Order: sequence, then structure tokens, then C-alpha cells
Amino acid sequence: MIHFGTDGWRAIIGDDYTMDNLERVSLATARWVLESYGADSGVVIGYDTRFRGRDFARAAARVMASEGVRVVISDTFAPTPAISWATKEYGLQAGVVITASHNPPEYNGFKIKGYFGGSALPEMIAQVESRIEPFEAREYPDFDELLKSGKVTEQPIKQAFVDHLQTIVDIDAIRDAGIIVLHDAMFGAGQGILSELLGADRVIEKRCEINPGFEGISPEPIEKNLNELRDLIVQNGCDAAIANDGDADRIGMADERGDFVDSHKILALLIDYLHADKGLTGSIVKTFSTTDMLDRMGEHLGLDVETTAIGFKYIGDKFLNGDVLVGGEESGGMAVKGHIPERDGLYIGLLILEMMAKRGRQLSSLVSDLHDTYGHFGFYRKDVHTSQEKKDAILILLREEGGLSSIVGQQVERLETLDGFKHRVKDGWLLIRPSGTEPVLRIYAEAPTAEDAEKFVLDAMSQLGVA
Repeated sequence: MIHFGTDGWRAIIGDDYTMDNLERVSLATARWVLESYGADSGVVIGYDTRFRGRDFARAAARVMASEGVRVVISDTFAPTPAISWATKEYGLQAGVVITASHNPPEYNGFKIKGYFGGSALPEMIAQVESRIEPFEAREYPDFDELLKSGKVTEQPIKQAFVDHLQTIVDIDAIRDAGIIVLHDAMFGAGQGILSELLGADRVIEKRCEINPGFEGISPEPIEKNLNELRDLIVQNGCDAAIANDGDADRIGMADERGDFVDSHKILALLIDYLHADKGLTGSIVKTFSTTDMLDRMGEHLGLDVETTAIGFKYIGDKFLNGDVLVGGEESGGMAVKGHIPERDGLYIGLLILEMMAKRGRQLSSLVSDLHDTYGHFGFYRKDVHTSQEKKDAILILLREEGGLSSIVGQQVERLETLDGFKHRVKDGWLLIRPSGTEPVLRIYAEAPTAEDAEKFVLDAMSQLGVA
């Protein structure tokens, strides 16, 4: 069985991620597109820097073109938001990205994008899944034959996207402010883009080359993966650091002192900047594992706040069907009004740099203002790797017993089950949720300090027997 998780199908290369299974998914996607949108439908296909990404993308193109879909394929690796943007910009019915995003290096994947330039909606994914059939050996034309016939065309999508970013970000303001930024692409598809936009003299690059092994770590821009940036930031006199995941749709940042600025604070800064400086309004949409600071901001600013299940497809749906100012998730994916309804780690990073330039303030100072206005919110997350059997047993236990009764001695006041098990206590909350793509339990907590939040998580792990 092939199942799409929170954002796409992902599997281990050579195990379940094989050419045969890729053909099955590509065939199902092609048939969904044709049956939903008609015979003249088109799909754009992109890929990131993972092992054999280009080969997998070409294989998908051969299948789809053979079914009669017009295929546009990127001429080089490209960030996922570039493919999402191109889907809408080129007037195509769907986009496909060969990527496993932030997953470990042994994985690859298959993300589907909707005609509107964002993650395919759950009902779209369900229609693709329903069309996945058992593998049947088929003959497909050679990729070069399809190029010659015009059934597949190659386009410089990455460059077109970079050109587009220059029209929606005040690049001159960032450069005129003299901002120096460290860009950690984590060996992913975002490499080189900030240097092209801001100039090589303003960008210090880290992990901006091809390395499908990602030095053995998951290309995820979270604090534990970015600790080595601190010294580089200080040594090079950088004003900020921007880190992106493997397909550059997520972001993590650090300030001029090397202190990590997580997605919760980035979301809050975006709300502050877009509302106060640009005069924009709209609702705030956040996922179940995202900070309560956004609720406090919404109340203070008179903006509605809505919480969704985890997965950016739920946020994207709100952008399509409402007036959203900022939407985002704890894992570093966020979108804002006026851009595609899609995560874009590069654009978000540039927007924060623009905020720094326009206000003439360092990132640490902007974060400090948030705390002064809305209070302190500390966050901690632990991804607990376990067996599928152990994970399932814990979830059954939590369901049957109604969650944990206390966290570090604080009585659980309320259990919320929108997506996982969120325990509300006097001084914060703790969420236990299974990964949708790996045998992992994700445990999140928010408390007055990060140290307190870590204690919440460690206590929960001890109670669950996974310490």
C-alpha cells in the first residue's frame, strides 16, 4: 500500500521508494489530473538535491506524458515553493515535486501541488490514492524522445522564481542596510538563491553544495541541527542566519548573537510587520502544535485566530477559502498574504530581513519586543524514534486512558485531541502526536521558559516508557 502522509508520499529509496512504485503513483496522478481537468491538462515537475532526484523526476515525466498530460519539467533542482509558484504562474493543473523535504537522507518522496500554487487539498490526495493500482509492467517512451516531440518541455523554473522574488521583496532596502546574512541550505534546493538575490558579498554560505547524504542528518532547520552556526555568525559579523530544509519550504533563523529564533517567533514577527508596517489585515491560522503567543497577538490586534490539524495542506485550504494574513506551523513552514498559499522558507527569510532593514533593528531586538508586549513563551520538542508497535501501543493507551493525568506535578486541566493528545496545564501545554511519515512519536511542549518546556517533555517520556 502506498499512503500519502501530512505532505506527500515518502519512503526509503530502494525499499518502498522504487521505480515501480514511482510509476504507480505517477500513473495515478496523471489519471486524476486528466479525469478532473480534461484532456489538455498540464503538470509541472521538479526535484530537489536528493539521491537520483533528476532520474526520478524524468521517470515521472515519462509516465505522465505517455498518458497524455502536458509536462513541464525543471531544468535543474528547484525549491518546492518554486514548483508551487510555477504551477499557478504557468496555468497548469498540478505540480509534482520529487522530494522528501526534511526526512533523513535515505528517503525520497512525491509531493503534489494544486492548480492554485499550494499543497494539494486532502480531497485531491484522496482521489490520487484511490487510483493507485498494483504494479503492471509497461513500456514508456524515452525521455529524450518526449522532449523532441514536445510532449515534455524543460524550463528554467528556479531562475524564473528567483526573478519573481526580486519583484516582491525590497532587495535594495536589505542591501542598503548593510545586512550580512549566513545562509545554511543544509545541502538542499535553496542553495545559491540568497547569494544571487543579495549578492555574494552579503551572504556567507554554509552547506550550499550537493551532498545527497546530508552529512548523515535530516535536513531540517531545527535548533539541534544548527548549533554549529553560532560561531560562524559571530566570526563573520552576520546580522542573522537563515536555514532551510531540503526542499527550502521551511525555515529556521538565528540572530546576530547566534541564538536560535524558532518558527513560533518568526510567525509572530511576520504578523507584527505585515499588520503594523504594511497595514495588512486578515486572520491568523496556526497548526495544533504552534505557540499560544499567536492567540495573544490576535486578541491584542483584533485579528481572528484559527487552529488546524498539523499539515500545511490544512493551512493552504484556509488561504484559498478565507482572508488570511499569516498561516504557519511549528515545523518551520509558513505563508503570508500576497504570495502563494504555500510554505516558502526563502521568501519568509527575506521578508524578515526586509523588516530588519526597514525598522533599522537587529533580530534579537525585534524578538525582545515580542516578549515585552506579549510575554515569554518557551518551546521544546523531542522526536522519539521507536518501533511501530511501541508507537501504536502508546497511542492506544493515551486514547483509552484519556491522556496523562499530570505533567511535572501539574494537573492536566483539559485534553484536546484535534491532532494527537494535547494536555493543557496551568503553565502551558504538552502535545503527543505520531509522525505521519516515520516510526516516530513527536512530543512538544510550551511553558514560560524553554527549560520548563523541556521538563514537560522529559516527564511525559518517562511516564510513557520511552525515556
